[in-house]
Amino acid sequence: MSPQPGVTLFWPRVSPHFLACRRAVRAAKMDHTVAVGLSGGADSLALCAAMIAEGHDVIALCVDHGLQDGSREQAERAARQAESLGARARVLAVRVSEEAGNSLEAAARQARYQAMSAAVCEGCESRENAASRRAEPRERDAGPGEEAARGKAPREDGASRRGERALEIAVAHTADDQAETLLLGALRGRVAGMPERAVVEGARVVRPFLQVRRADTEGACAELGLEVWQDPQNADTDFRRVALRREIIPELSRVIGGDAVPALAQAAMDTARDEEYLATAATADCADLAALPEPRRRRAIAAWLIERGVKVTREGIGGIGKLCTNWHGQGPVAVSSVRQAGQRLEVARIGGKLALLSGH
Repeated sequence: MSPQPGVTLFWPRVSPHFLACRRAVRAAKMDHTVAVGLSGGADSLALCAAMIAEGHDVIALCVDHGLQDGSREQAERAARQAESLGARARVLAVRVSEEAGNSLEAAARQARYQAMSAAVCEGCESRENAASRRAEPRERDAGPGEEAARGKAPREDGASRRGERALEIAVAHTADDQAETLLLGALRGRVAGMPERAVVEGARVVRPFLQVRRADTEGACAELGLEVWQDPQNADTDFRRVALRREIIPELSRVIGGDAVPALAQAAMDTARDEEYLATAATADCADLAALPEPRRRRAIAAWLIERGVKVTREGIGGIGKLCTNWHGQGPVAVSSVRQAGQRLEVARIGGKLALLSGH
């Protein structure tokens, strides 16, 4: 990658932590041009630097959630750090409302991924439009029928190809984050892990650091002399994830007489891969759901709820499952909306199919 004007890149010779980050980026086999979600914290700074060191053309996306004093200044500072490393950078301002999720953290995550997804799609469309303007047409445009008659496949429109054209977005979740995700999911009654690749709010997300430790990202920033932003929320144990990180996981490590993170992170990764393998298409047909093995039925019901913006809980899935497997005229199952906090909804069985109704 050619550095930005005025940027001289230098990677230290002795840098074991940074080397671990670079190896993880190399193993992820990402596209040449990649967007990176950059907050200015150690994890995302190390990821941005490792991507550049491995020769990627990096576009840093720095999101200003507007939830803390000075959030705009921090996003701009992170953008300048990315540019000093040789990346291009954009600051994306978003509005976060708890109505978009069940917590401020969930709402901020949704807004962040939506903004990054829109940004990479904009960039791809701009590049495609520029290429189209440069191209000299040799004949009039043919319609889909004419192209088929000539033995050519009809061209897809922009909307249908957007997902394929959009850049991958690399995010810096580490093995420590993976361990926390497993425990958070277990406490909600639904064990979960983060997959290495996923589509989140329309964005093609890659997580190259899932086997990298937080100590490596912090060590890499120290080796590179990068000033790391310390998010004040990461010290607030009123947040469950922070409490797990600072109190519960250290206690688990003490109990087992060793580091608890590797085993937890591996279990989370195994869970994510199992989920991908067992993924079942959503359906509202109660007979079809009743015929599925219980693990696949739970996943099909969860997929059906997610499509409709409904919060997925173990209790909800269990109750809805009984509408299919143990039907005796029982009433609807109460659920809640992800999109609008406090909105009460119900899932009922009507005519042999599941139906989502407004609560009373």
